[in-house]
Amino acid sequence: MMDNYRIRKIKDRLMRILLWSSLIIAMIPLFSILLDVFINGARAINIDFFLLPTPTVGEKGGIANAIQGTLITLGLASIIGVPIGIMSGIFLSEYHDSKLSQPVRFINDVLSGFPSIVVGIFGYVLIASVIGFSVIAAAFSLAIIMIPIVTRTTEESLRMVPVAIREAALALGIRRWKTIIFIVLKGGRKGIVTGVLLALARIAGESAPVLVTMGYWRWWFSGLNRPASNLALNIYLFAISPFENWRTLAWGSALFLILMILGISILIRVLTRGKYE
Repeated sequence: MMDNYRIRKIKDRLMRILLWSSLIIAMIPLFSILLDVFINGARAINIDFFLLPTPTVGEKGGIANAIQGTLITLGLASIIGVPIGIMSGIFLSEYHDSKLSQPVRFINDVLSGFPSIVVGIFGYVLIASVIGFSVIAAAFSLAIIMIPIVTRTTEESLRMVPVAIREAALALGIRRWKTIIFIVLKGGRKGIVTGVLLALARIAGESAPVLVTMGYWRWWFSGLNRPASNLALNIYLFAISPFENWRTLAWGSALFLILMILGISILIRVLTRGKYE
């Protein structure tokens, strides 16, 4: 009896060691990248970095215009993509017996597997080729990338709401659309918020569709029908630049982008913690 107990204890400790070792091995590349970005990006952080626009070669400057353009583009993309994604997720979760549910799910799966550059080319053909390189074209392309992520997370979050709650509401005479809006959505909104954050994190680092639809712009925002500066595009272009001040700004832009996404995630978690627990 004691031998069996000792064998189980040994197996348990061995599995714990293997699990912790796997976790540490998986985290090493992540923390090495973050450490590298923090060390190199910290050298670019100063007052001018947040107040001045992109400099010319050899001059002092910052990424204020890139921060402005990125926030505007992400905001417009969210206005387009988030409502469509949430409505699609509601449809797939609550009306899964509809004849349209399978085609909608298939289209969503196809969109989630599209390369971002293909989405950018689609945005270019549909919008940029008509009105020119612009924030609208870039936001439209990024919204397409957002939609399948928000749709999938919304569907899964709503499916986690117990069916008994829906049946109880319907038994009380509450209309189905009111049940979905005021009861089902309330129960799954924590997952929906998480899905929106994941989608924002995904599109915030996209440079290929932005380059194709908006092009490079190093000045301040001048309208939705004009190009705007972008953090991800700055990182891509400045990192391959032969100029030292631009390469420094690339590291700083990468650091700021990581901190921005991390800050948004923490803020949403703090603001919604009491409501959704």
